[in-house]
Amino acid sequence: MTRKLLDDCFLHDKDRMRHDDAVALILERMSPVAAVETVPLSQAHGRVLAEQYAAPHNIPAFNNAAVDGYAFAGKGLNAKQATKLEIVIRVAAGHAPERALKKGEAARIFTGAVMPGGADTCLMQEDAKVDGTQLVVPKGLKPGANTRLAGEDVKQGEVMLQAGQRLRPQDVAAIASGGAGQIKVFERLRVGLISTGDEIIRPGNILGDGKVYDSNHHLLRGLLDTVGAEAVDYGVIPDEQVRVERAVRTAAHECDIILTTGGASRGAADFIVETIQSLGTLHAWQLAVKPGRPLAMGQIGDTVFFGLPGNPVAAFVTFLLYAQPMFARLQGATWQAPQRYPMPAGFAFAKKKTDRREFWRGWIDNTGDGPVLCKFDRDGSGLISGLRQATGLIEVPEKTSAVKQGDLLSFIPFSEFGIS
Repeated sequence: MTRKLLDDCFLHDKDRMRHDDAVALILERMSPVAAVETVPLSQAHGRVLAEQYAAPHNIPAFNNAAVDGYAFAGKGLNAKQATKLEIVIRVAAGHAPERALKKGEAARIFTGAVMPGGADTCLMQEDAKVDGTQLVVPKGLKPGANTRLAGEDVKQGEVMLQAGQRLRPQDVAAIASGGAGQIKVFERLRVGLISTGDEIIRPGNILGDGKVYDSNHHLLRGLLDTVGAEAVDYGVIPDEQVRVERAVRTAAHECDIILTTGGASRGAADFIVETIQSLGTLHAWQLAVKPGRPLAMGQIGDTVFFGLPGNPVAAFVTFLLYAQPMFARLQGATWQAPQRYPMPAGFAFAKKKTDRREFWRGWIDNTGDGPVLCKFDRDGSGLISGLRQATGLIEVPEKTSAVKQGDLLSFIPFSEFGIS
């Protein structure tokens, strides 16, 4: 079988990688692993287009009326005085005109109906005066008014969408306007979710002494929706090497990616790390970022292992920053860095380490002096409340040592990551 990924994709020679270097390495080393399938257009929203799509015909396909009213030849009318025309035919949407119009004739027409031959202009019915079978066209009507020309939106053969685009509702509508009932897309990535630890239990069970609810599993399921992936749940695996290895082997056989939280741990009972190392390759990435310094990156054949930090905030942030571009590449999607918006800080921060980039939970507050950035007042990476309150991330570059009120900082709304 042809290998889809480079051997040892995640090997690098840096002790600590900066944010930009980590993203660049992911984009450089990853390549598509998802196969191509054809799906009905009704199932195409959110999928990644696998082929270029060009308009098979002009859109619209014919000249048509943009309003309910009357169609006629506007070019030959006297612009300085009203003109009377004889109404000779009626044209409804979805029906061909009975005949072309002659000089001095008009057609009663409805929105979307085919413009009859000899007509180039429509008069809105609200502006029309009708005397029996005669239409009175007011002076000054611009020729070509209220009509939509064939190909006005898209010309035949014009490329509408490129391969690698994730299809939004408006993109699916564009394909539908060209008449395609199905489209080629990349298959959804199958992602194996493995929770490990004797202390972990799923919500819905009674919380016993020393137990912790598995909130990260549900965090990851929601985040996987943002990248159009399919979650495969392998449950909570206790700290038993044989059972962990069985789950990892199964997931590596059935899935494109294995995703865990706490995967960068070196604890004595952390058998995930040991299992990945024995079955494939594993690297502990140390990133010059906060939150989320440790990431475990590896592979078993063409199955990628991605171990996020165990704390929910760090898992959330590192998924957005590093898993999203990885998923894009593996799924054949184009990836663009999220848009940053410069905003003045509505707070001060006295001391920040200058050897790392930090991502703070924040939101925009509209004050009397204009919008300002607000920061969640606690930095702990286990505080899900900060994620609930925030509407985005405040990005603070490595060189920044302190923030004064009014300093411009970059704000990345969660919507840039597909989280509304």
